[in-house]
Amino acid sequence: MTDLERLRQLVIEACQHSAGSPQRQRCLTQVIRLASPHLWREATPDYADALQQTWVYFCQNICDRGSGERYDPDRGSVITWLNTYLKRRLQDFYIARQRQQALQAPSQGGMDETRNRLDLIEQIAAAPDIPPILEQVQLWVEQDPTGELCQTHIQGRPDLTCQVLILRRLPPETSWKDLAAEWGVPIPTLSSFYQRQCVPRLRKFGEQEGYV
Repeated sequence: MTDLERLRQLVIEACQHSAGSPQRQRCLTQVIRLASPHLWREATPDYADALQQTWVYFCQNICDRGSGERYDPDRGSVITWLNTYLKRRLQDFYIARQRQQALQAPSQGGMDETRNRLDLIEQIAAAPDIPPILEQVQLWVEQDPTGELCQTHIQGRPDLTCQVLILRRLPPETSWKDLAAEWGVPIPTLSSFYQRQCVPRLRKFGEQEGYV
């Protein structure tokens, strides 16, 4: 069973229990532990705060409509949902920092130039979300609409599918060395399978979507 499948099961189980119950808390704790290694990583001073906000949002909305829209498993995995929220919070922090710098920075042009800076920042803040290629690829891999990624696996290892391997190699990617140690499979075997089976499928998806 993949991490995504296990996460889906845990969410379903958690939401069968009442809010605040020990049973739900245990399930949600397991979700957090299992999901954490797959979350977006970014070396910014605000990352810890954005991550904390993400986990609060998760607890409030995973089973019930709390501070936002309740999680819908039919629209994507828990990982995609969490990463989308996390990246938005990181953007909020970035925009707030840019506003502060624009107000504090000395400007030869006076108030007009400061106002122009703020207008530009507001345009960035108000710009509609454009799904980056990485998120589209991740969503395609997780949903696996044809089932091909789940069915294609390393010989003798049905648990090591194209889906699993691609997700682990998406940024922030897990090194071949770490994957080999985790799965007990030689690096050349993993790398060769990835190049022969995963890369052509990724390329085909990119061509279909107009990325390449």
